[in-house]
Amino acid sequence: MNRIVVIGGGPSGMMAAASAAENGAHVVLLEKNEKLGKKLYITGKGRCNITNDTDVEGLLTNTVTNPRFLNSAFYTMDSQTLMAFPAFAEVPFKTERGGRVFPQSDKADDINRALEKYLQKLGVKTFLNTAVKKIIKNNTFMVTTHAKTYEAEAVIIATGGLSYPSTGSTGDGYEFAKKMGHTVTETNPALVPLITAETWVKDLEGLSLKNVCCTAKANNKTVYEETGEMLFTRKGVTGPLILSASAYLSGRLADKNASLSIDLKPALSTEQLDARILRDFEKFQNKNFANALDELLPKRIITIIIELSGISPHKKVNSITKKERAGLVSLLKNLHLTPTSTAGYNEAVITKGGINVREINPSTLMSKKTQNLFFAGEVLDVDALTGGYNLQIAFSTGRLAGLSAAGS
Repeated sequence: MNRIVVIGGGPSGMMAAASAAENGAHVVLLEKNEKLGKKLYITGKGRCNITNDTDVEGLLTNTVTNPRFLNSAFYTMDSQTLMAFPAFAEVPFKTERGGRVFPQSDKADDINRALEKYLQKLGVKTFLNTAVKKIIKNNTFMVTTHAKTYEAEAVIIATGGLSYPSTGSTGDGYEFAKKMGHTVTETNPALVPLITAETWVKDLEGLSLKNVCCTAKANNKTVYEETGEMLFTRKGVTGPLILSASAYLSGRLADKNASLSIDLKPALSTEQLDARILRDFEKFQNKNFANALDELLPKRIITIIIELSGISPHKKVNSITKKERAGLVSLLKNLHLTPTSTAGYNEAVITKGGINVREINPSTLMSKKTQNLFFAGEVLDVDALTGGYNLQIAFSTGRLAGLSAAGS
């Protein structure tokens, strides 16, 4: 019987262990935390956005880094296959806006418990509070922990990246890979709030804007553009739009050539917005400018917009010039923000960067440098947008690595 050690008990590690055990392997799962799936508990704000109800092309389209590397993994386990996985036979799912899939209970614990129960059923030997110290490869692998050394014909590294280090993602897998001859690409926090140079954001802390369009640029090139929801924080911005934009800007902020543009009225063209403002000005012609935008914008942002427009808040709207109105329209269609850094790994959903995928066989996820060494999940240099895509990557790569290791 093939002996396999899986290092890391997150979603990719649990799926890898289950997949290998399904195919007759004797599997040992080593997790350094006190419980399995610790990061799963906080995904989707504790609701566990397990996947996205889309096809393989949809999964590839929403993968930001090295999407084609995941072809085999996604075809091995797409979103439909994941939802039909035997471990989830008693977990009903629901699909929400944007194809996001959650357990009907809105509890990540249901996913975790289902996977744990399935691992037990398959006879996977799980050891918690068990950190791996080193991996040595001779004829077989020798995986050493603080208490014991495990011998195995194959090893699967599924230790995660660097995001949310409190869940155990501290880059262990990168070090194991390096010692096995692999290179690790530059790593950065991604799907993370952005810190901005503009200090006025603190006055809007907690304000959520819906149906706005965010355009992210790096070196004057548009790298992301989407309409949705964003949120102001004390030091910058966050929310679905910003988190997705960060996936493209992370790693590009040091050169100080990144920018965000927020179109507060994307449903209106410049001409239509100008006409709308003109109608409001005619309606409130005897009011001060400060009191003429209540029907156009959320109350909390009006003061900031007035300040940025350069128009005196005490100016009567009937005396605002065409040039001043054009400047206001331009501001509303292009509210500029300058991201200077991210909020860091403590707030990042994922890690951008990881083990260089050119050194891994995409059809099996086996190392091209060390026979029968496999990788799965966030430890790889792959990442995707929000919406369940990153968990799908974890499960898909775990599935392919587990099946490949069992057949090695």
